[in-house]
Amino acid sequence: MLKQKNNISMRRLLTIILLIVFPILLQHEGLAGVTDSNSIRDHLKKRVELKKIQNKFSCRGELICGVSLIPKFYQRRSFSPAWSGDQGVLSQARSLIEEINKADQEGLRPDDYHRANIVSLLKMIEKKQAQGETVDPKTWVDLDLLLTDAFMLYSSHLFAGRVNPETIHSNWVVANPNVDLINILQSALDSNQIVNALRDLRPIHEGYIGLKQFLRKYRNIANKEDWSPMLPGTNLRKGDQGAFIQRLRDRLVFLGDLEDSKEEPIDLFDETTELAVIKCQTRHGLKPDGIVGPLTLDILNTPIQHRVRQIELNMERWRWIPRDLGNRYLLVNIADALLWVTENRQRIMEMRVIVGRPYRQTPVFSSKMIYMVINPYWNIPTSLALKDILPKIRKDSNYIAQQKIKIFKDWSKGAPEIDPKTIDWKTYKRQNFSYKLRQDPGPRNALGRIKFMLPNKFAVYLHDTPNRSDFKETNRNYSSGCIRTEKPIDLALYLLQDDHQWSREKLLEIIETGETQVIELQRPITVHIQYWTAWMDENGRINFRDDIYDRDRPLDQALKERIPGV
Repeated sequence: MLKQKNNISMRRLLTIILLIVFPILLQHEGLAGVTDSNSIRDHLKKRVELKKIQNKFSCRGELICGVSLIPKFYQRRSFSPAWSGDQGVLSQARSLIEEINKADQEGLRPDDYHRANIVSLLKMIEKKQAQGETVDPKTWVDLDLLLTDAFMLYSSHLFAGRVNPETIHSNWVVANPNVDLINILQSALDSNQIVNALRDLRPIHEGYIGLKQFLRKYRNIANKEDWSPMLPGTNLRKGDQGAFIQRLRDRLVFLGDLEDSKEEPIDLFDETTELAVIKCQTRHGLKPDGIVGPLTLDILNTPIQHRVRQIELNMERWRWIPRDLGNRYLLVNIADALLWVTENRQRIMEMRVIVGRPYRQTPVFSSKMIYMVINPYWNIPTSLALKDILPKIRKDSNYIAQQKIKIFKDWSKGAPEIDPKTIDWKTYKRQNFSYKLRQDPGPRNALGRIKFMLPNKFAVYLHDTPNRSDFKETNRNYSSGCIRTEKPIDLALYLLQDDHQWSREKLLEIIETGETQVIELQRPITVHIQYWTAWMDENGRINFRDDIYDRDRPLDQALKERIPGV
């Protein structure tokens, strides 16, 4: 009996000891591989503060790109870990990894966001936890830093693009949006909304969402369809017959221009096939004649992976565009040489334009159109005067009078006019040419009857042109950088619709006087000049255009560059 009582007393004593000691063990040794949070905090603080001093941050052989944000983020948290707690890795970490795994759906690379290192660390931690071993503080700190930097990096790429276009294109200007990634990340962690936070940072434009859908579709085509070149053919048209026609129809089905009939193979180039060819030609900016000539065949033979990459490149360009285009705006797609006006998300006006030559490229920027000029003078830029006008003057002494061009001593205000007959034009070159050339208003004026002004550092604007037949051309990239508009009167009347004193009759009447008049817009309109070689049109169809300025290639190279290791 006494022995039994002693055993009971001993068990009670052991229970009391365990109740006292076990929490202390948990605090210092952790549960299932979790290290003391105070120890992690100390290691994290030392690591962040040291790298802040060095101004170079690395982790497990990879650069930490958020070197300016991460110290501030952890300082606000008093250096407590963001992605782990007393029970181990938090669910937010796994949510972030899942989103990074889907970065390719945005045309980005998951491996750019420390994925391999993060997954490796997680496996190591899970293994130690399963074996009841302690995970050292350094491992927890490595995981925390990589996850935080991955979120910062992926967020910034979704919000503003992976590449800064101004570093690869001298005539490309982007808005620099402000976003508080530190606050966004902390709020997402507090509310367990990592997924929603990342989704909110993606472009919200229908154009981006549409390209994302077509990216998935074209990747599926690439996985299923043998995209070997079709048999050569020249000027296939309605009425032709042969085995090649079925191959043509199959390709048009895959591209979405022809519905799959689900019937017996058809080897006749019928009306349905012709309409499908016209759709395909229209989507690619070709003359829609329904004939499969060399250009159309080249489009049909373009490798599908090339189209996939085009879509990815233009998704990146959408990430450079202002988040808010405005409720009412004018947009020019340089690669398509097309202008349209959007109001309340509806396209209400569209016209062809003529854009810059490849060696005089129209720049990319956004600005406000604030006024227009009726019967404008053309102050000819010196570069154009030397390259374009001077050779014509040397060739024909009457050119100046025919074109109503006046010569002024220089570009200073009030500079005297010079008689062109007193100038020996053959002696002038770039180094000693100081004259200002100005073309007076009139039917020969290069700016036509109206120019539309929007402040920008490139001195680019929209204007009329006396050469109306140029708009019939399929390729319309031969201006000197400014944008010639097909329907300047219609555009002017739209911009003046809020000012009731203006009518078509009054506008034409003022044009007929030949007198110059400046008209300020009561309601300025935002103008976005963009460059897209792939986009979704207003009918939900994917369109592709030639890269007329060779801008896809340097962007492709920039996107392929990997973040360097250390």
